[in-house]
Amino acid sequence: MGLQLYSLRNQFKTDVPGTLETIKGWGITKIEGGETYGLSLEDFKELLKTNNLDVVSVGAKFEVLENNPQEVVENAKAYGAKYVMCAWVPHDDNKWDLEETQHASEVFNKAGKLLKENGIALAYHAHGYEFRPYEDGTFFDYMVKNATDYTFELDVFWAQHGGAESIGVDEEI
Repeated sequence: MGLQLYSLRNQFKTDVPGTLETIKGWGITKIEGGETYGLSLEDFKELLKTNNLDVVSVGAKFEVLENNPQEVVENAKAYGAKYVMCAWVPHDDNKWDLEETQHASEVFNKAGKLLKENGIALAYHAHGYEFRPYEDGTFFDYMVKNATDYTFELDVFWAQHGGAESIGVDEEI
């Protein structure tokens, strides 16, 4: 089991060492991060080591994946992460259509190819708007069909919030 550090973003604002110690106290050893919360990379990595926390995935902003994917590669490598996750695609207010979906897929495939060449997998963390109807399915279905060099980090809450049916633990995927 792992923890996305974003879940504790408010705690990190006031106590980075204590928040990492809390995570350790929960018995969690695998984390998704990528920020240093105001510390130098070296100091933050030392706190991770002290608390036996292994960064398996780092977050990346869509704009950086689009404009400087090499920076994303370097950040992931700095942590020894094997995964990069993008949690948001900027879009106008409530607008999400085929144009945004195609653009996001193109950016993810291009950046994902570079990451893959460096031994790192790119995953997109959908937030619900991708589950709007499109043709006989959803825009998310379009993304899945066109994902050649990236995969997905599916959040059950956002999938169901977006209108997708959730799969029970006793159902097959």
